Amino acid sequence: MSYDEVEPTTATAATTGTHDVASPTAVPDDIIAEFDEERPARRLQARLDRAITAYCFVVSLFVLYQVFYPLPQGKQFSLIVFLSVTLPLTFLLYRGRKHRRNPLRSDAPTGWDWALTAVTLFVCTYPILPLVIGDGGGGFDAFLNRQGMLGVVDVIAGTALTVLILEATRRTTGLVLPIFCIVFFLYAYYGGFLPMDWAISHAGVDFDQIINGFYNDQSGFFGTPLGVAATYIVLFIIYGAVLSATGAGRFFIDFSFSLFPSSRSASGRTVVTSGFLLGTVSGSGTATAVTLGSLAWPILRRAGYPRNNAGGMLAAAGIGAILSPPTLGAAAFIIAEYLQVSYLEVMIWAIIPTILYYVGIFLAVEIDARRFATQAVDVPRKHLGKLVARFGYHFLSLAVIIFFLAVGLPPFRSIVYATLVAALFGLVERTVSRRDPLDDDAVVQRLPAAVLSYLGELYRSLASGIRSAMPVVAVCAAAGIITSVIVKTGIGLTFARLLVSLAEAISDEPAVTLIITCVLAAIAIILLGLAVPVTASFIISWVIIGPALITLGVARPEAAMFIFYYAVLSEVSPPTALAAVASAAITGGDTIKTMWQAAKYTLPAFLVPLAFVLTPAGGSLLLKGALVTSLWTAVVSLIAVAALAGATGGWVLGPASWPERTLLLLGALCCLYLVPASIGIGLVFIAAAVVLNGLRRRRGRRRLDSPAGMIASAS
Repeated sequence: MSYDEVEPTTATAATTGTHDVASPTAVPDDIIAEFDEERPARRLQARLDRAITAYCFVVSLFVLYQVFYPLPQGKQFSLIVFLSVTLPLTFLLYRGRKHRRNPLRSDAPTGWDWALTAVTLFVCTYPILPLVIGDGGGGFDAFLNRQGMLGVVDVIAGTALTVLILEATRRTTGLVLPIFCIVFFLYAYYGGFLPMDWAISHAGVDFDQIINGFYNDQSGFFGTPLGVAATYIVLFIIYGAVLSATGAGRFFIDFSFSLFPSSRSASGRTVVTSGFLLGTVSGSGTATAVTLGSLAWPILRRAGYPRNNAGGMLAAAGIGAILSPPTLGAAAFIIAEYLQVSYLEVMIWAIIPTILYYVGIFLAVEIDARRFATQAVDVPRKHLGKLVARFGYHFLSLAVIIFFLAVGLPPFRSIVYATLVAALFGLVERTVSRRDPLDDDAVVQRLPAAVLSYLGELYRSLASGIRSAMPVVAVCAAAGIITSVIVKTGIGLTFARLLVSLAEAISDEPAVTLIITCVLAAIAIILLGLAVPVTASFIISWVIIGPALITLGVARPEAAMFIFYYAVLSEVSPPTALAAVASAAITGGDTIKTMWQAAKYTLPAFLVPLAFVLTPAGGSLLLKGALVTSLWTAVVSLIAVAALAGATGGWVLGPASWPERTLLLLGALCCLYLVPASIGIGLVFIAAAVVLNGLRRRRGRRRLDSPAGMIASAS
């Protein structure tokens, strides 16, 4: 079984010559370009593409160099340089319009795009230019000395950069986030004109001070979000690109196929496992779902899965890797930075929730295999032991990250070392085999040609890492607008008080108030995530909803992980659910029905985060506190997840009736409220559902065994 290379930059797709081609599908590259928020859309002319690739390669070397030899001028100076070498590229890599008017015409950047690139480069580098321009300029130190008292030229440059960041964000992620930023900007400026008795009114902020907060303050463009993008996120994107260049993506798929012997549920298990492993390479739930779908949908179809269920499974598998260590998603790095904890600690917090997520999906797979009477599908499988012995080195770079984090090395250095390990093993592999090792049809090359071919792939992968980071850079810079306004106006605390007041208006009982607040918060985060990318959704939610949860006694780690999970799950939440929409395009299924199937598979992930925050014992699910408490809360949560899978899949010991499914759902909800009384009630509900299902099945078998049942069955 051979797979084409998985490329994680402008599009990520894998195809195979050994499996059927999905019938109603579009090209995977085009599906990713349409539905994934974080993928370049413009296809450049060859000469310009080569030039930008070379430039991005140099930028990637600069980013890697910065890990070990940071610029002596400090963090803000470094972020100015980073934004200067990345943001201008957005106007060359992305179209101003979503689609070309005439597909036959060149997709090259227009003169307007080049002008925007030049202006962006100037206003980004302006704070560090040693030139005196009117009452501005003069270098970095002079720029900092004018903090709070910007000159006219400073304000003009800052305003221009604000507009350009919004335009870059619009080109990469759509209109919604820029509109959010504009609303916050208008609130900062006009909030002083609101009636004083309104809770959201404030003293008002002058235009110059607003721009100062954006341009010359660490809560603005050059704040924590961009700092995380310039270190953790970009490095992980480069790491994923290098993994892909070494053939790790294809190995992970081969490994998943070989892991499960042929059975009626093997196809579904393979999809879930492949999604988890491929997510470490692509870093995108939508891209992972499409890459996996182009391979797995023909197999799922032959196994007997309906289109909508298969699409939902693909979306759930694709999104799982973003919720799971060791890579998690971009927002996880921001959690580490906001809470001032190590990334390893965030990874540890995610271990039990990840287990619960995948237990839920695997149980759903087993239930669907029985409901749809799926069949075993014979596909070419390599011997698992031989495959791991030959290509298991692809797992080593992931182990390197965990090891170096465990011994206290900073995460950005751990990522760089893991990238070097992956690259070196790839070089050794190509030197020894002198061919693409996972392509059975590859021709053995001469050693110099094989090494040069691999180095070329490595060169392109380093460049593609920077190109793929453009949307994240734009989003994190735009997030600086929102965080700056929140800091200057205090609107975050105001919204938090309003949210708590709304819950208290419904009930003044503290436990009920907390439940209502958390439910409202979850809904708000999901709705926000439907409109803006995950990273921006987390940042906005943390500064607005986070204080409300903390005010009610929720610990900061639990509040952060609660927000993180709901921000990520927006990718599989109706009515947008980009991962599900892309999967439906692969399977040819109904988009809305595919969304609901994806929600069914991921339901445990929607409910488990509530357990983090509703009771003191919930924090133990993040492996905080006593190990014994973590163990019993994990066991109870596993029971709850199993009950949820049965309720949504309609299966207990056999097909479940609606009363039995209702009992399972109530039991799961009670068990997730981790106090003894509620757990006891939940277990009674679940036991009742199992007993009723067993009795009904026994009665059904007796009827079939009776003479009348035999006659009816024969007829």
